[in-house]
Amino acid sequence: MNKLTRGTCFAVALLPLGVIGGCALAPGGHIDYEAQEVSLDEQVDIVSITPELISTYRTDNGTSKAQGVTPELANELENYEYRVGPGDVLNIVVYEHPELTIPAGGERSAEESGNIVHSDGTIYYPYIGNLKVEGRTVGEIRQMITSRLATYVTEPQVEVRVAAFHSKKVYVSGEVNAPGAQPITNVPLTILDAISAAGGATENANWHNITLTRNGQERTLSLYEMLKRGDLTHNSLLQPGDVLHVASAENQNISVMGQVRNPGNITTGRERMSLTDALGRAGGVVESRAEPSGIFVIRGNPPGSEKMATVYQLDISNAVALNMGSYFPLEPHDVVYVTSAPLARWNNVISLLLPSISLPGNVASTSNEVGDL
Repeated sequence: MNKLTRGTCFAVALLPLGVIGGCALAPGGHIDYEAQEVSLDEQVDIVSITPELISTYRTDNGTSKAQGVTPELANELENYEYRVGPGDVLNIVVYEHPELTIPAGGERSAEESGNIVHSDGTIYYPYIGNLKVEGRTVGEIRQMITSRLATYVTEPQVEVRVAAFHSKKVYVSGEVNAPGAQPITNVPLTILDAISAAGGATENANWHNITLTRNGQERTLSLYEMLKRGDLTHNSLLQPGDVLHVASAENQNISVMGQVRNPGNITTGRERMSLTDALGRAGGVVESRAEPSGIFVIRGNPPGSEKMATVYQLDISNAVALNMGSYFPLEPHDVVYVTSAPLARWNNVISLLLPSISLPGNVASTSNEVGDL
């Protein structure tokens, strides 16, 4: 069974509202403020943007200190050892016994002159025969070869290293400059290392939506938090078979509607945008027509939530409140609406606006249709 997207859920759940508001939202239409007001208590949560609310955002998002790697990652990096697997190539040298060393020359690379680990995890070595090396470190392999050669060679001095890493890979896809497979080597590979090795994120990357898939389980990470805020708790050591996907910022828009000079969609890009930023990008509020206490941010709730949306309301009738908007972070698909409606009619306005968040791509046209509300 396919999962319903947030937009799909809204489109179905808000169909009755769409029917109610269809005429009013059509080109040339208007809201009949004398119509019976719709109670939204069972459909949305309405939250005032207050200094108390802003203080939580400033603590969580604005003034948090940079954090280093987690103790778990630090321990993994300190104790990291590569373990050999099928497809790897080992270079084995026994000092003072050239007959036991495959020579490498100008026409042969270290990989070509090495011992390939077969699919069964073994290599063949003179005098010793087949050796099971899969899952062992180079130190363990060196000790094993030294012990077995001692029967034929007096105090053998053995060196083992991996000439080519082929057995373990991670995959980096999406909005990076060089997507593809990356080998896991004797140097530990973290999320930031892998993105850097892939040429970094593209201009169209969504820095807030990096997905790490491991053993069928997905984990969402933020490149923005790691690189812009120095929060390395999002960084972790990659394991064989991990898939790291950098999502596109396409359609990650914020819609600004109503009594602003330039209504439409705003691409969020790499940076988080505040409510004040969005109003500024839309040319500012039309003061002669806007209701100062009617600045709304309509945010759809995830599928399965008890209510369909949360509506945040800001009163910018004084400069202090406008400053609060600078600390209120917007999220992709938020709808910012500046109304000209009087206080008593807000329920009607919100009821007619709710269907617009169900299909974010259509918000721009909706903005033109309800621009006089």
